Amino acid sequence: MRVYVPLTLSGLAAAHGAGEVGPGPLTAYAVTPGLREWYVSDDIEELEYAALSRAAAASLRMIAGRPEEARRRVVVAVDVPDGTAVAEPGQVLDASSLGEVRIEGAVALAAAAAVHVDADDAEKDVAAAAAALGAADLGDDDAQFTVDGADDHELLWFGIQEIPGLIG
Repeated sequence: MRVYVPLTLSGLAAAHGAGEVGPGPLTAYAVTPGLREWYVSDDIEELEYAALSRAAAASLRMIAGRPEEARRRVVVAVDVPDGTAVAEPGQVLDASSLGEVRIEGAVALAAAAAVHVDADDAEKDVAAAAAALGAADLGDDDAQFTVDGADDHELLWFGIQEIPGLIG
C-alpha cells in the first residue's frame, strides 16, 4: 500500500540521518474507503494525487507550527505492507481526516518510492499560507484564499537518492 507521510525539510533531514521516518506512530495519507467515497473516482492516479494533496496540507500545518522551519512542504511516498496503515474509525464522516491513516512504527526510508517537495519559488506563497492558516481555520475567507494559494504550486518529484541535495 502506498502512503504519503507529511514532513518538513528538517524532518526529512532527520529521517535521512536515521534511515527511517519515525518514530511511530505516524500519521500518513492513503487511498482509503472514505477518500474514495468523498472523491467519487475510480481512477487510482487521481485518488493517489488526492491523498498526496492531503499530506501536503498536513505538511503545511507542521510548517505553520514551527517558525524556524523552511517554508517548503515535504511529503514522502512510502510503500508499506498491507495492513500496516490503518484508517481511524469514523473517518468517512469527518472531512478533515479523509485519507488519514496511522502507522504504528517507524518506516524505513529505503521503502520510499519518492519525495515530493515544493520548488524554491513556492516559498513565498507557502509562508503566506502558513501565516494565514489560523485565521482560515476560524472561517476567514481571505485567509482561506491565501492558504489555497499554496496549492497552486505542484510538489516536485525527487528520488530518494536526491535527498542529500534537498536537505543540504
